[in-house]
Amino acid sequence: MSTELRNKPGTPRILAIANQKGGVGKTTTAINLATALAAIHKRVLIIDLDPQGNASTGVGADRTARRTGSYHVLLGEATVGAAMLETDVPGLWLVPSGVDLAGAEIELVGLARREYRLRQSLDHDTGEFDYILIDCPPALGLLTINALVAAQSVLVPLQCEFFALEGVSHLVKTIERVRQVFNPTLDIQGIVLTMFDSRNKLSDMVAADVRGYFGDKVYETVIPRNVRVSEAPSHGKPVLLYDLRCAGSQAYVNLASEVLRRERRVAA
Repeated sequence: MSTELRNKPGTPRILAIANQKGGVGKTTTAINLATALAAIHKRVLIIDLDPQGNASTGVGADRTARRTGSYHVLLGEATVGAAMLETDVPGLWLVPSGVDLAGAEIELVGLARREYRLRQSLDHDTGEFDYILIDCPPALGLLTINALVAAQSVLVPLQCEFFALEGVSHLVKTIERVRQVFNPTLDIQGIVLTMFDSRNKLSDMVAADVRGYFGDKVYETVIPRNVRVSEAPSHGKPVLLYDLRCAGSQAYVNLASEVLRRERRVAA
């Protein structure tokens, strides 16, 4: 198979949601962006590639239903079609994660074309989707590399904290290496500022620094620090279902609009 990413009409756009730091709103962004896209009648698939399985929990996937998931897809033991579950969100499906995924990195090491396992799997059973969002683990190991090789673009959630730029620089270097070696069409779709606190001068300073460094790669939309966003996962719901009117939900609706505008520019 060619190492050049195929981009035929009718194939889904694949976005990796990645940041090697934990606690930056990565999974929250994945499930709520996916929900917002599904709400405007896009057919969306979330691939939960994080061994913690928070994206699976966040869309209400019962643990007993996760017998087959991303681990089995990566190891070639199941197709994407066999692994995916329908969620309670119309138009949104999930390939769940489980604890067995924690050992996948070790098992992948000895396999041929180990960096391409996810991409090869996504060549099948995914033509019905408009978007595939891959929730990456908070690390830059083989699981994240598989996501970056499979994706056309990367969306980076960036928490408004002091070391934000220092942390994301490692991810940018990894994206550049993947582009050079495995996936020449990979790019950064955008960077979204998360956990923004308008009462905190540090949030404003970080936002200004990030925009100064990355320019128009940074979305206009910022995701505020919001209690309802924090509460929603404990109810097994995206915040857009838990409380559509809260500030966090409205921010993710706006983010989805920005993502689609950028996607239209890519397609033009």
